[in-house]
Amino acid sequence: MFEGAITALVTPLRGDRVDEEALRRHVEAQIAAGIDGLVPCGTTGESPTLSAEEQARVIRIVVDQARRRVPVIAGAGSNATAHAAALARAAREAGADGLLVVTPYYNKPTQEGLIAHFRAVVDAGRLPTILYNVPGRTGCDLLPDTIARLTAVPEVVAVKEATGSVTRAQDIIARCGDRIAVLSGDDFTCFPLYTVGARGVITVTSNVVPALMAEQWDAAHAGDWERARRLHYRLLPLHTAMFVEANPIPVKAAMHLIGAMSPEIRLPLTPLGGANLEKLRAALVAEGLLA
Repeated sequence: MFEGAITALVTPLRGDRVDEEALRRHVEAQIAAGIDGLVPCGTTGESPTLSAEEQARVIRIVVDQARRRVPVIAGAGSNATAHAAALARAAREAGADGLLVVTPYYNKPTQEGLIAHFRAVVDAGRLPTILYNVPGRTGCDLLPDTIARLTAVPEVVAVKEATGSVTRAQDIIARCGDRIAVLSGDDFTCFPLYTVGARGVITVTSNVVPALMAEQWDAAHAGDWERARRLHYRLLPLHTAMFVEANPIPVKAAMHLIGAMSPEIRLPLTPLGGANLEKLRAALVAEGLLA
């Protein structure tokens, strides 16, 4: 249901408010470049520091601007199950086509707790759902056997796999087959994961170069592995630059440097500066995005 190059959208801010005009421009540019889906209000969209009202507004703007040309998969994650369920209901009411639900962070539930959490959020949202496993940020790991058990839930259609491990992706695919899509959750692993059967990526880098990320997926999907491999190595320096500090600090800076939006970001994140900003600038220059 959800596959291809799917952008984890940044949330443009100006004066500590959502910059609707910049967000609409960004959505339009993504779709024009051939991206396959949009994820508002994920980690890249600064969901931890958006209010519930801001999240609903961002989703409504993205849905309205997308006009059903690509699916809109709304972030609906929290470490409080009741809050995640409320976000899921709000995303459905805002018109989202699906949900991206991260594992609860900090409180470290058991695998049984994860199953109960995801079932509760799915029951609340009643939308096709992508499970999101990123233990490096959450301190919680959704194991392959648990994912296989969750495929019994009809609304669970995919998993965003962000452990950075090809072996982990293979384990999930071996257990689940075609029952769900495995999507890379790390830009730098999308090509290796495509080769073992992943069906797309939820990408940060595509905020900056959507056409190249879409082209890489299209090449892999068509079996043109040489073209996909060339794009992988072309994009690798940019992927690396996108993570010189915690996401979305570098991508917010990149979007500002290319003139797409304000560099504003909410505390506790702070703007990119110093040597890391120069590394990012060099990667953008090398890709021809800056003079």
